[in-house]
Amino acid sequence: MLMALLKKTGRTISSLKQTLPETGSEDIDILPNGLAFISSGLKYPGIKSPAPDKPGEIFLMDLNEDNPRAVELRISRGFDLASFNPHGISTYVDKDDNVYLFVVNHPHQKSTVELFKFVEDDNSLVHLKTIRHDLLTSVNDVVAMGPDSFYATNDHYFCDFILMFLEMFLGLNWSNVVYYSPKEVKEVAAGFYSANGINISPDRRYIYVADAFDHNVHVMEKHANWNLTHVKTLQLDTLVDNLSIDPHTGDIWIGCHPNGMKLFYSDPENLPASEVLRIQNILSEEPTVTRVYTDNGSVLQGSSVASVYEGKLLIGTVFHRALYCEL
Repeated sequence: MLMALLKKTGRTISSLKQTLPETGSEDIDILPNGLAFISSGLKYPGIKSPAPDKPGEIFLMDLNEDNPRAVELRISRGFDLASFNPHGISTYVDKDDNVYLFVVNHPHQKSTVELFKFVEDDNSLVHLKTIRHDLLTSVNDVVAMGPDSFYATNDHYFCDFILMFLEMFLGLNWSNVVYYSPKEVKEVAAGFYSANGINISPDRRYIYVADAFDHNVHVMEKHANWNLTHVKTLQLDTLVDNLSIDPHTGDIWIGCHPNGMKLFYSDPENLPASEVLRIQNILSEEPTVTRVYTDNGSVLQGSSVASVYEGKLLIGTVFHRALYCEL
């Protein structure tokens, strides 16, 4: 394992212009044209939800606007909105510029992946299908590989909350990564303590996996048969959540939890803090890790993702608001 060179630069954001949904913004994915999809309203075992009876939502934000605002996307009829509990998300744009949105969903504390087609003209999502499989047991995040295929992380081996807690307490490395397509479903990487965020390098050669409670990011090489092999592990000093990739530089942006246990305690006197890291040149001998943003919870609680577009930064959270920033 390689230890990162951490630059403790503190807050370097020039302005905080707008707060977004108050029911969480657990994951964010930004299209090349600046349209940002935001998942909101996650109910996760052990973490208090600010709106436990409100279904989850997907928001859209156009970062090309001078003062962008989050707009809720309408979801087509026939989809069970009442039990919608969105978690990680990923987009795929095909050769005809059709946009597909993959959403990890936890209806009734189960795990599915919902596939939508984005209709920009009326800000809506058309539900195409619900994906279930015995290997998709406790899905946290996905990264799209095609219009109906993806890699997914299972953050726990067990689905039952008590067994999940026991798994974490015992330090069992039973978490994994699964590849899914209509023709083939298989485990492609294993041995993680808590596989969380997942993403792909701009050249599509490497898959990055955040192991939240092991405080590290794994680099995996992707092969023609979709199997993954371990390349290196970058050790950090914080709990790493979702990973976003700058398509121009290949830099990895991560929403992090300096003290993850605070997420599980609803204590207004001891709020969960927020932190954003930027990793440059992760394949080099000495990657550069910069702490771009820190907050003690007074502004932003429990940061889970950070995504960039043309000098703008969106920071999302598990259950709190999101921040729109200019770098």
